[in-house]
Amino acid sequence: MLDCRDLTFHYDRVDPGETPAFSFTFRLDPGECLAVEGPSGCGKSTLLGLLAGFLEPEGGRLAWQGESLLECPPWERGMTTVFQEHNLFDHLPVWANLGMGLAPNLKLSGDQRRRITAGLAEVGLAGLEARLPSELSGGQRQRVALLRALLRGSPVLLLDEPFTGLDEGTREGLWTLVNRQQAAGAAVVLVSHDRDDIEALADRRCRLEAGRLVDVPVLV
Repeated sequence: MLDCRDLTFHYDRVDPGETPAFSFTFRLDPGECLAVEGPSGCGKSTLLGLLAGFLEPEGGRLAWQGESLLECPPWERGMTTVFQEHNLFDHLPVWANLGMGLAPNLKLSGDQRRRITAGLAEVGLAGLEARLPSELSGGQRQRVALLRALLRGSPVLLLDEPFTGLDEGTREGLWTLVNRQQAAGAAVVLVSHDRDDIEALADRRCRLEAGRLVDVPVLV
């Protein structure tokens, strides 16, 4: 279970209309997907940053299966984040970008290489292993970023508008891959404006208002 209680954060300076202070409380069971909705500037990216460890909270609790994560750096939290901007390594070919998620030193086993090849076929990118990100379309880069996260098989998957710019058929195929991760026990936090994405993946949904999550059960 991902247990987030009163996880607080405060920005010293914000643009007009943005929320300066946040306090997040929710619980997410293995295999469950929670969709988070809300307008731009309401704090959705702040929530993901706090969960992933890219931002340091001022207080609160964050634990996975009873073990606190707040003292752990991002790479030790058992979480993988997929950003809308895809965040690939521009100087590395597709196979290496995917391999970084499996073995940071890129010393891949035969099984890992086979998983990369099979994964590329599943997302419609078979034969593009040697391409650089600059040689791919935006939608193809996004598919590589999501596949890298799925290949890692982390217990918690954080998705920030991961299907933006993808056609309907591709999105449906990727939904199936995310559903497969959930069936294997991955907990998913999905930030999305797209109703179809939410309907396809979310077990529960909530929204951000005035720096807090609403429409989620309050923990006691």
